[in-house]
Amino acid sequence: MSGSGVEAVRAALRGAASDDQRVKIQKRMTDPAMRVIGVRMGTVFDIAKAHTAMTLDDVDQLLVSDTYEDRMVAVSILDFKARAKNVDRAALYELWMRRLDRIDTWDYIDRSAPRVVGWYLLDKPRDPLFELARSDDRWHRRAAVTAAFWIIRAGDLDDPLALCEILAADPEHLVQTNVGVALREIGRVDRGRLEEFLKRRGADLSAAARRTARTALAPHP
Repeated sequence: MSGSGVEAVRAALRGAASDDQRVKIQKRMTDPAMRVIGVRMGTVFDIAKAHTAMTLDDVDQLLVSDTYEDRMVAVSILDFKARAKNVDRAALYELWMRRLDRIDTWDYIDRSAPRVVGWYLLDKPRDPLFELARSDDRWHRRAAVTAAFWIIRAGDLDDPLALCEILAADPEHLVQTNVGVALREIGRVDRGRLEEFLKRRGADLSAAARRTARTALAPHP
């Protein structure tokens, strides 16, 4: 049985749903079978923020839902929880990884992987990210490089660069886009290391990833 928190979230989502939003959101779904009820993203985030105190058992129930907005609330709650002081980062990370098969859209990953996964792994071995980067699943590979954003933010570049090395020639556009973002952020920390990477592997990147990465090298106005 759903907990009261789950019921409250679903009631709030239903109350905010519209056909116009459903059509707009459905157009950007990478899985046409995903059930969308049509709630504006700003409203989804507001609902998540209002339920940040939800138990992880309830978040888990939202993650296993077949509805896009339910799962977006769930990953957003995990992200909001990760920002809190004295949070149990291990519990957030373990739930995220246990339900990785449900975190299967680009925006679920971007919304939650940096703080929930990357922050947890700041002071730990990054083996899980390398396993994800070598996965046959494109979402796992995107998750690996996206989680690395938080590690880059901390000024730790070795593992993020190694992940970009693995993913430089990735055939999936939705992986390449975030490889480009990771490289751009690396360049903002250490321009030289980005330049060296682009000399060696730039030709392997997609055109979009190269353009994104090189924005870190553009002269400041």
